Amino acid sequence: MLLELHIRNFAIIDDLQLTFGGGLNVLTGETGAGKSIIIDALGLLLGDRATADWVRAGSERAEIEATFRIPLSSGLDTNGAAGDAASVPAIGELTGLSQLPRALEAEGLIDSDNPELIILTREVRLTGRNLCRINGHSVNVQMLGDVASLLIDVHGQGEHLNLLRPKTHVHLLDRYAGLVPLRRDVSALVSKLRKTRTELEKLNQDARTIAQRVDMLSFQLEEINEAALAPDEETSLANERRRLSNAESLMKLSSAAQHILTEGDSDGNPAALDMIGESISQLERLARIDPSMDHKLVEGQSLLEQFLDLSRDLQDYSEQLEFNPDRLAEVEERLELIATLKRKYGDDIEQVLAFGAAAQAELDTLGNWEAKTTELEEQEEKLLRSIGKIAVKLSKKRKAAGKVLSQQIETELAELRMDRARFGAAIEQSDDERGVYGAKESRLAFDATGIDQVEFMISANPGEPLKPMAKVASGGETARLMLALKSVLAHADATPTLIFDEIDQGIGGRVGAVVGQKLWNLTVATASNSSDRKEDTTAQHQVLCITHLPQLAAFGDQHYTVKKRVYTDNGTERTGTIVDQLAGEVRIEELMQMLGATTKAGRQSVEEMIDDVARTKSQIAK
Repeated sequence: MLLELHIRNFAIIDDLQLTFGGGLNVLTGETGAGKSIIIDALGLLLGDRATADWVRAGSERAEIEATFRIPLSSGLDTNGAAGDAASVPAIGELTGLSQLPRALEAEGLIDSDNPELIILTREVRLTGRNLCRINGHSVNVQMLGDVASLLIDVHGQGEHLNLLRPKTHVHLLDRYAGLVPLRRDVSALVSKLRKTRTELEKLNQDARTIAQRVDMLSFQLEEINEAALAPDEETSLANERRRLSNAESLMKLSSAAQHILTEGDSDGNPAALDMIGESISQLERLARIDPSMDHKLVEGQSLLEQFLDLSRDLQDYSEQLEFNPDRLAEVEERLELIATLKRKYGDDIEQVLAFGAAAQAELDTLGNWEAKTTELEEQEEKLLRSIGKIAVKLSKKRKAAGKVLSQQIETELAELRMDRARFGAAIEQSDDERGVYGAKESRLAFDATGIDQVEFMISANPGEPLKPMAKVASGGETARLMLALKSVLAHADATPTLIFDEIDQGIGGRVGAVVGQKLWNLTVATASNSSDRKEDTTAQHQVLCITHLPQLAAFGDQHYTVKKRVYTDNGTERTGTIVDQLAGEVRIEELMQMLGATTKAGRQSVEEMIDDVARTKSQIAK
């Protein structure tokens, strides 16, 4: 529901803040007062082209900000967190409000503190630059318009009226007839079919390309497998190469160290082990005299054992060393092979081995691609028949529902003084050699909604054929047609706020009362017209309507009057738009002015009209 609309420096509007309520909100006022400018401001939120001409004279920028409230049940839990994030459509792909909160959450645009509120903002600057925001976050015009179109449906010049967009007709018809669950089954199977066909396309490559790929993978795999690499092999080989390359130096150094320990150095100094042994003998004498030095004797004996172990280890190490040019060449060759494989297949041996495993997996897949292709083709055929079976069933139900819908809309049109008008829901299919199987093995084009192309048709005059709604002329006929459709499809229309700009154009006072009642009916939850639907009541809408008819305005739950005012700003006269909410005596006077009757009799007529409306509302509410 639209809660607030704030317009600043837009056309002749200086600073206007409107607060709307639920039910039917009517705006009245003289022609040129600025009523339609308010609708134009909402049009910018819907993505209308904005130019610097919209910026109020003397200002640098215009700004439109609208605050909406949506039910938390539309996709977020009570903590403001998104529900199951699996398969959340992009905002531009949404066909209804139910998944909008989750889609906003996925884009990082939800206000976690107030998840039920959505604030849309658009700025238009004299430089021509536009700034668009959703809950304070910058977005492009397309995304702003996509979100706004889920929240408001403007019937003005027809650019944004969802009912004039043929692609929405199938969704409206299915919701009207309670066919969404059946269509969901079709959509799930179509998703499986698309995945199957994607796999098939991947397999059904050119035979030569597959053969070349097999040859290349076989060569790579053979090269890696023949190397018989071990994960830690490179490090151990590098260490061995270092020892083999420095074998002579290592033998000299180890022998010299061992000789100092056991024989002494070249200057005639005694061996280190002899000197340590002599030191231990002295410690033994010391400990016999002073037992407190026993622990030092133990330390000395331990040190002697360590040096003995060191001497033996150096001797073993020296004996194992050898200068082996052949082994060095083998190690060098092995390291070069590893380096070559790393240049081709990875930064280390682990990556080379992983590359080989992946090559083997792909080779296995390509090796049995013919068997896999046959399997996928059989799966594709089965899915095409399953989709066709359900889609045909869905199509039959749509055709039956389309007839009922047409009768109901024609009844509504008759009440709106269009008793000769005819309405129809055209449901057609087209052939496609790769399509699903229809009746008598025919192949039909399809998508996630089934095999039908649905479009609403209208004939406003006797003798005229049914034509697409988008091609129907303007004026009162179009306005009444839209109202009739809204009345019948109210429970199928997911847009919460419906806006009608002068829907009374071209109709008189008698029809005005009927229009007013029908607009008010859109705001009330009533029993569903379709026996297939599981829900007991329709959704309630918030309706905003600009009107010149007092009979229609009398049905308003909130009544606003739009006026021009002339004021002086820094010595210059300026014109601006103001809006006042009316109630009680002031509202009666406004309706009298609209009726053109300011006499006592006129007042009585208005009061009777208000009383009649109150009784009508009360009866409907029961």
